[in-house]
Amino acid sequence: MLFGAHVRQSGGLGKAIERGESAGCDVIQVFTQSPRQWRPTSRDVDELAALAARRRSSSCLRDWVCHATYLINLGSTDEAVCARSAACLTENLRVASALDAASLIVHVGSHLGAGLEPRLPAIADAIGAALEAVPAGSDLLLENTAGAGGTIGRTFEELALVIDAAGGSERLGVCLDSQHLWAAGIDFSTPAQMDAVIDGLNAAVGLSRLRCLHLNDSKVPLGAHRDRHANLGEGWIGEDGLASFLGHPAVQRLPAVLEMEGYGGDGADKADLDAARLIHAAGLELYA
Repeated sequence: MLFGAHVRQSGGLGKAIERGESAGCDVIQVFTQSPRQWRPTSRDVDELAALAARRRSSSCLRDWVCHATYLINLGSTDEAVCARSAACLTENLRVASALDAASLIVHVGSHLGAGLEPRLPAIADAIGAALEAVPAGSDLLLENTAGAGGTIGRTFEELALVIDAAGGSERLGVCLDSQHLWAAGIDFSTPAQMDAVIDGLNAAVGLSRLRCLHLNDSKVPLGAHRDRHANLGEGWIGEDGLASFLGHPAVQRLPAVLEMEGYGGDGADKADLDAARLIHAAGLELYA
């Protein structure tokens, strides 16, 4: 298993790589542009290629993944927002692919009460257009959600509907976030419960589509339907529950990315990664 963290990008992506190396990351996650602005970050092809080469030359970073801007809402009932989201998704996938990132992770968005089924054609069109515009490169991973409001992806069945509607490309996959899973009311804190989670995921979308983990504790209790990350061992899931999540045989080949304030309060660092690796070791013993 590869352990890493979402790293700060102040000073540029080159500095983000350095921060990941200093923390002892095997993998890092970065934004392809500002997470809360529509305007893409201006980078030319040569700059992106140089950054990709810099990451490949790292002594410890074996890969990186990208996260799309939070503003994307492919399920919006507002045609202008939907069109802007589709264009933004394509640009984010272009940048991630130019960076030679393993994947681009995206929140599908919210249907805003309209229901998923009526919005599926627009969502599928946006995803299909992005894959067609960027025909080779990063996988596109849909992230499960905490289940607030009309957010799309609170269940594996919803993710499967989106993937199928978008044509089922092999480049489409899933990023499984532990905190979102917990907040959506899906308990995985014992091996038997985690077995059930994996079985459900396999039945809905197939384990071959599970390609990344977001490893976060939760500031809110089971089923609270709120996206609130906590440092490892400091939330409602706890170290034992996270060990059950991390130790399952089906997830051992995956990158596990921390997204939290960190014990030092400035993002996950070496101490947080050390804690993750210890939790992982305890998890492996649960399934031995």
